[in-house]
Amino acid sequence: MFKLKRILLIAPAEMTRTPAFARAQALARASGALLHIVAFDYVQPLALAGLFDHSAMAQAREGYLQMHRQWLEQQARFQRSAGVQVTTEVVWARATPAHVLEYVNDFHADLVIKDAHHVPTLNRAFHHPLDWELLRDCPACVHLVTEAANPKPLKILAAIDLSHLEDLTHGLNDRILDLASTLASTCDASLHLLNVSNWSVVGDAAMSVPNLSLDHSLRDAINDTQQEAFHTLAERYGVDEKHRHVLTGIPYRVVELFARQNAFDLVVLGTTYHHGFDGFIGGTAECLVNRAPCSLMMVKPAPSAV
Repeated sequence: MFKLKRILLIAPAEMTRTPAFARAQALARASGALLHIVAFDYVQPLALAGLFDHSAMAQAREGYLQMHRQWLEQQARFQRSAGVQVTTEVVWARATPAHVLEYVNDFHADLVIKDAHHVPTLNRAFHHPLDWELLRDCPACVHLVTEAANPKPLKILAAIDLSHLEDLTHGLNDRILDLASTLASTCDASLHLLNVSNWSVVGDAAMSVPNLSLDHSLRDAINDTQQEAFHTLAERYGVDEKHRHVLTGIPYRVVELFARQNAFDLVVLGTTYHHGFDGFIGGTAECLVNRAPCSLMMVKPAPSAV
């Protein structure tokens, strides 16, 4: 069973209380986990000033960082009053993927939480945003918060993929449901299970078309196998019949629409990274990062399996 012991909240450089603060506090309080808040702060003019007067720059930088530390500590005191064990740190560094991932690895977090940031398509063509880099390389589960109308999620959707054999996904579906069911139990939330069958379409492109090349008997066999696997997983994790959903279509579109129409607070899904020129974080997860109607939590295969 998934154990949530150490939560890392990556706070924005701006001294602003964002939805991720509320979600991190709620999850830490419900689970009893330690919450550590880190902010990466780097002011270019202060750094440039050091080229001319290192001593003055050091004093100015320390004064600025002290102000940020005090603000972050105020947020921690607010959360401690709610019964959460909280620590804080401000790091003088840009929030680059390299700096953030190094910090995550040193902290050994079970869950990394940050606010989701929408990045225009044109910008994504030239560089991979921090959110994507975390999904690709972060060893912990990653929670991207879009909003926290319900700080403690009340309605959770676990989206699994039964289009591959479990030995090829290293038990990823089990890990998704393990985390989702743990969160649902911890937060007293309702848990729904969704499988999107996409064997009838070719790829995830917008122009996907029905695949008529499959023999009817083969399609029936695929359906039967997936249905059996789906209900086995649902029974294993105690998902009610009325909370089990099987739909057909392009996965990211179906998940997005279903989550939006049913007002979920959180979607838990899996992501994998295949080394190579075109390997990234998996088609469904990659497409949902920038268009999710609610917060996302990404799960990876077991480290020893990949």
